[in-house]
Amino acid sequence: MAFNHLTTDKEAFIFSFDNVLYPEKDYLLQVYYLFAQFMEYTDQLPAGDVVAFMKRRYESHGEEGMFRETAACFGIAAGLEENFMRLHETAQLPLKLLLYKDLLDLLQELVVERKKIWIVTDKNPRQQLNKIRQVEWHGLEPYLSVYFCEELNKSREEVYAGLLENSGLAAKKILLVAENNFTPAPTFPSYLPYIRVHDLL
Repeated sequence: MAFNHLTTDKEAFIFSFDNVLYPEKDYLLQVYYLFAQFMEYTDQLPAGDVVAFMKRRYESHGEEGMFRETAACFGIAAGLEENFMRLHETAQLPLKLLLYKDLLDLLQELVVERKKIWIVTDKNPRQQLNKIRQVEWHGLEPYLSVYFCEELNKSREEVYAGLLENSGLAAKKILLVAENNFTPAPTFPSYLPYIRVHDLL
């Protein structure tokens, strides 16, 4: 896919991370697989059944309440929830996380054209860093700048505004690529152009 219509008049791009550059479910389902393997090893629970339940539950309800419902279904001790949550931050995945093909193409094009690439995430920094380290970036890492809102003690909107202010670029020279369900907050810089990722995929 050619991205000339996006890149010709832009000098910098801001990307959200989860479900923009890669599908977050690819990370979570591998975490669930590792947890199921752990439960099979420690409690002799059938790993295949556990991970199948978690996959179905994720696809129908998302990740919220995952441990609670899995524990209720399989009789898992409540005290293991801390282990489950820690696994989200420390999991060594069996498989690399793959970027969406069109987003990989876009990132590579931006590097060739010497555009700035900024990634902004407002989720748990330890978990996000663990994900980032396990993405197959195809050598793009040196060209990426990542901003963790929690570490900066700022909202996403404040980070966007700071990037605009510190870049020395006019807002019209920057483009935000956001999640499909992105709705600008009241504090979102109204002068910052944005698109949702489904416009690229």
